[in-house]
Amino acid sequence: MRQTNLTGEPADYVSAREELRQAEVELMRHRERVADLRRRLPPGPVVDDYMFEEGPADLQAGDAPVKTVRLSELFTGPGRDLVVYHFMYGKQQTDPCPMCTMWIDGFNGIAHHVVRNVDLAVVAAADLPVLRAHARIRQWPNLRLLSAGSSTFKYDLGSEDAEGNQDSTVSVFTRDDDGSVRHFYSAHPRMADDIDQRGIDLLSPVWHILDLTPRGRGDWFPGLGY
Repeated sequence: MRQTNLTGEPADYVSAREELRQAEVELMRHRERVADLRRRLPPGPVVDDYMFEEGPADLQAGDAPVKTVRLSELFTGPGRDLVVYHFMYGKQQTDPCPMCTMWIDGFNGIAHHVVRNVDLAVVAAADLPVLRAHARIRQWPNLRLLSAGSSTFKYDLGSEDAEGNQDSTVSVFTRDDDGSVRHFYSAHPRMADDIDQRGIDLLSPVWHILDLTPRGRGDWFPGLGY
């Protein structure tokens, strides 16, 4: 199956491109099988109704008043799931993670599409004013930004260790009819001993665009100054 109408394509290129296309098709089919396995997970455990700190919805309105919000209150309606991104910022992570920042830049741009189907929040260990100050610099007005404060939320979900070192994680929660919240799914960058930093790559289109090129992503790493 030719995907271009270019003339002068060498035979070895055409053959290699077809081999690659077949591999890409199989990858897409496998990804669909993985997604189906994820969707068919049985109900996960009921979790604590963790408490977070949240500022005004308008990011430019300052940081007060601060309100306390529970995990169960992050669901905006019945039949909706909740996706939480664990931001590597706070405690031992004294500077905001540039890779997380890149991802959250993207989340801010698509949040209005995502929330048509599910609820979305970003949680950090950083104090709320510090988190919101970084959000103002990055221009994240479309995201629900929460500080985990002194709760064990990030530790329990594996995005923080006992010393306060942070990791990036994405977690999905569901809510029962009685209001109980269940953990449905979490993914971390390190999914296996031989997989470093690629476990949640599907959250970032940047990686996939670079992977289309001959040089791939290489050792590219996002910086906060761009």
